[in-house]
Amino acid sequence: MRGRIVTLAVSAAVLALVLFGVPLAAAVAGYYADDARAELEQGADTAALTVVPDLLKGTVPRTLPDLGHGTTVALYRTDGTRWTGTGPATVAVSLASDEVVEADTDSELVLMASVGDGERVVGIVRVASSRGEIYRRAVVTWLIMGGLGLVAVAGVWLLARRQATRLARPLEDLSSAAYELGAGNFTVATARSGIAEIDSVGASLDTTAARLSDLVARERAFTADASHQLRTPLAGLRLELEAALDLPDEELRPSITAALESADQLEGTVADLLDLARNVPARAGLEPVGGLLDRLGRDWTGLLAERGRALRVTVPDTVGGRLVVAPVLRQIVAVLLDNALRHGDGTVTVAVRDLGSAIGVDVSDEGPGVAADPLARATMDTSGRGHGELRDLAATIGARTVRTRHGIGLPLARRLAEAESGRLWLATPTPPTFTLVLPTHGETG
Repeated sequence: MRGRIVTLAVSAAVLALVLFGVPLAAAVAGYYADDARAELEQGADTAALTVVPDLLKGTVPRTLPDLGHGTTVALYRTDGTRWTGTGPATVAVSLASDEVVEADTDSELVLMASVGDGERVVGIVRVASSRGEIYRRAVVTWLIMGGLGLVAVAGVWLLARRQATRLARPLEDLSSAAYELGAGNFTVATARSGIAEIDSVGASLDTTAARLSDLVARERAFTADASHQLRTPLAGLRLELEAALDLPDEELRPSITAALESADQLEGTVADLLDLARNVPARAGLEPVGGLLDRLGRDWTGLLAERGRALRVTVPDTVGGRLVVAPVLRQIVAVLLDNALRHGDGTVTVAVRDLGSAIGVDVSDEGPGVAADPLARATMDTSGRGHGELRDLAATIGARTVRTRHGIGLPLARRLAEAESGRLWLATPTPPTFTLVLPTHGETG
């Protein structure tokens, strides 16, 4: 690319010099010829004025004026024979009074002027200048012009090389960054060159790298966490099926039905995890808040009742018909309920609040509280570790927080909320209250 830019610039400069230089050179040659002819006219007048007094007296001038610059002067009789001076022995010319004629030859510029008094012509002055002098002066000027042209071309070449480097270097950096991006290095960042068009491409490449990095991070997080998150429901499904083998035939249906329900819940969890990994929660189906939380309440009421605890779900009528992304709300609330089941005590409360274009969901229990914010730990770990350490993150958080029977855990719950432009945080440590804010997408008709 650099060579092409330099070649193009130099070619344009040479073409411009040719287009302007050739006519200028011809004009210079013509100017010198006209200048030489003007000098001859002036020399002829000078010579005529010098010799006319002697000729009118009938004497031959002893000397003729020296016009210099290689110019020769000769005086001729009216019949064309030479009296004195430098020139041909005879000239074939007849001039009237005050007449001046050009008699150029191949090698000289020649000017002849009559010498006389009034109407009487007493002689002819011949002034000549060599064409070689004109050519010499023109050639010297052409050489100077050519030298200046070479200097101009050299300057253009230097400027073109500098400009080519300035243009090519950021493009080469972009090419290198694109290669690195294609090789899997999503941390590449392009430097700004000060050229708007190239910087725009660099910014687009940086944005693409960031998006690809986020996408790959989600995919890796999914593959790292899926085995941990699915191990518990798979184990439960296996136990339910093994228990069905030990039951009489008439008691198989309830056990198999429970196993199928577990499989359906497992399939829903996998679908939600795939949405999180691919950053597509907004494409999932929208459901009313009220109906979604009612189903969650029915699912978790029995689990809490087995431990002698109650579940209270409060959804105001003004919020019940608001539409939210179902997988996001379902999975996050399930995580928080499981956290309350495993680590809390007393009644578990799910309260929904209207926040205008969003809803707030507060999940609390009557337990002793939380010594350290698990979501703060999740935030620190997910922002400070590499993608390859998400498996360690799952193990670290899992020891204190949650592993729902078919849930995704607090770290992924937080990422799922943020993927939907929401937030999840520990509002109060005692009593433990987690708050989820999610945007809504209209209402049911």
